[in-house]
Amino acid sequence: MPLPKEQIHTIDDIYNLPDELRAELIDGQIYYMSPPSRKHQRILLSLGRKIADYIDEKEGTCEVNITPFAVFLNADDSIYLEPDLSVVCDPNKLTDRGCEGAPDWIIEVVSPGSRQNDYLVKLFKYRSAGVREYWLVDPDKNRITVYDFIGNEQNEYAFSDTVPVAIYPGFSIDFSQIRF
Repeated sequence: MPLPKEQIHTIDDIYNLPDELRAELIDGQIYYMSPPSRKHQRILLSLGRKIADYIDEKEGTCEVNITPFAVFLNADDSIYLEPDLSVVCDPNKLTDRGCEGAPDWIIEVVSPGSRQNDYLVKLFKYRSAGVREYWLVDPDKNRITVYDFIGNEQNEYAFSDTVPVAIYPGFSIDFSQIRF
């Protein structure tokens, strides 16, 4: 007996989902997303504020976006992601749909349901697409894993540490000051 064919989804399938469902598309497969916890949202909001305030203070041109914000890593729309936080420094990548191409910096706040995708699948996709810096903020492990793809470095920090930002030399985030 032949095996059933795996259905390949497209961006149209994502756009046709009911409004109450959130999902990402990675290589033709849909990954449904659970609603974030309150702790997740508090971390995300604190980080977004700190980053946006820094960019504003320096009169920078980069834009901070928090989920839901569409990131299309490929021109063929085979990868549609909604990173928790993305910083885009090239205004030509920003459209009404979201970001067309790789953001400069992505932060994912790891949830139990997203752990495998965040640590493995998205790590590979973001690195391959040209993201410069990728942070995994893991509240369950009290750990921040930082991938500086330009400097080819990986570092781990605790929630009591001050974490330097590679794309903004001189800027760091004191995680002991993050509210959650």
